[in-house]
Amino acid sequence: MYYRWRGMVARTTDPNHRRYADYGGRGITVCERWKSFEAFAEDMGSTFSPELTLERIDNDRGYEPGNCRWATVIEQARNKRSSHLVTFRGQTKTIIEWSELLGLNYDTVRGRLTKQGWSVERTLTTGADPAVLARFVGPAEAGETA
Repeated sequence: MYYRWRGMVARTTDPNHRRYADYGGRGITVCERWKSFEAFAEDMGSTFSPELTLERIDNDRGYEPGNCRWATVIEQARNKRSSHLVTFRGQTKTIIEWSELLGLNYDTVRGRLTKQGWSVERTLTTGADPAVLARFVGPAEAGETA
């Protein structure tokens, strides 16, 4: 946990850190309390596991209680600023999450939405597993976003 904390501090405060531009350079900070490893460990230690990484829930906010959690590498990869979020029948997920849930090929879904101009409803229902699709009830087209 100490190395995760040290990395967090370095990314946000050291202009020579290789990732500083993505963190401190764009205004991401560490709250005063977490500038102390002991306080950080007190707040985050109960859920720490060595295979997890420190993730900010809202990528535009800093490292602070309530905005951080321990996440797997896959969970964290899906919470990047570059993730393409899609709202379908009242639920918002990344394209890869929808693809996996509905049994669709990721590249097909991405292409339908970004290159072919398909609606979210058409994209996620065409070829989807009907049994899984039945779990998602809600407005078919109204208010859907890509």
